[in-house]
Amino acid sequence: MEQPGYDAVADLYVRTFPSPYLTVLERHAVEMFTDLVHTGPETGVVVDVGCGPGQITADLAGAGLDVIGIDPSTEMLRIARAEYPHLRFVLGDAALDALPGVTVRAILARYSLIHVPPTNIPEVLDHWSGLLQPGSIVAIAGQSTDEADAVTEFDHAVAPAWRWHPDRLAAALSDAGFDEIWRTVSRPDADHRFPDVHITARRR
Repeated sequence: MEQPGYDAVADLYVRTFPSPYLTVLERHAVEMFTDLVHTGPETGVVVDVGCGPGQITADLAGAGLDVIGIDPSTEMLRIARAEYPHLRFVLGDAALDALPGVTVRAILARYSLIHVPPTNIPEVLDHWSGLLQPGSIVAIAGQSTDEADAVTEFDHAVAPAWRWHPDRLAAALSDAGFDEIWRTVSRPDADHRFPDVHITARRR
């Protein structure tokens, strides 16, 4: 079945998921990321990669962070800009090529790197590493797998997507110059078909 892409489902997505947090854990993971950012480098912007309709971007701004949301979907950004006109949203992808000259303080990527082909992930993380100062924080969340060292494509309803074993994702971060601080792995439930992983790391 052909996948429609986020432009085609943006309005339906917002109606289906009025909150970006399906669990208390997801909310707390963003709050813990925010707390760590406040203890790291003090200059630059926090980038919300794959910001979608902008709710997390708004939460980061509400926590006192200078933030930019970036997303490849023009329709998602249309919704974000209408809902949060006081915030900055940029059309672009995880490579962050749309932010030339921007000093980046930290990066959050919730359920967005799952759509980057696995062969491109090392390049993306290396680029992030080059943008960030030592001590900067990166947090990644996505669907996971219990199969050791695996990266598995799965039948995402909207766009091609891959699930990473937590150890494999942590190793990719380490190879790019990041040290893992903490991770959570949650089990499938009524709202999650697969395990979910949240990993937060610091630029060494």
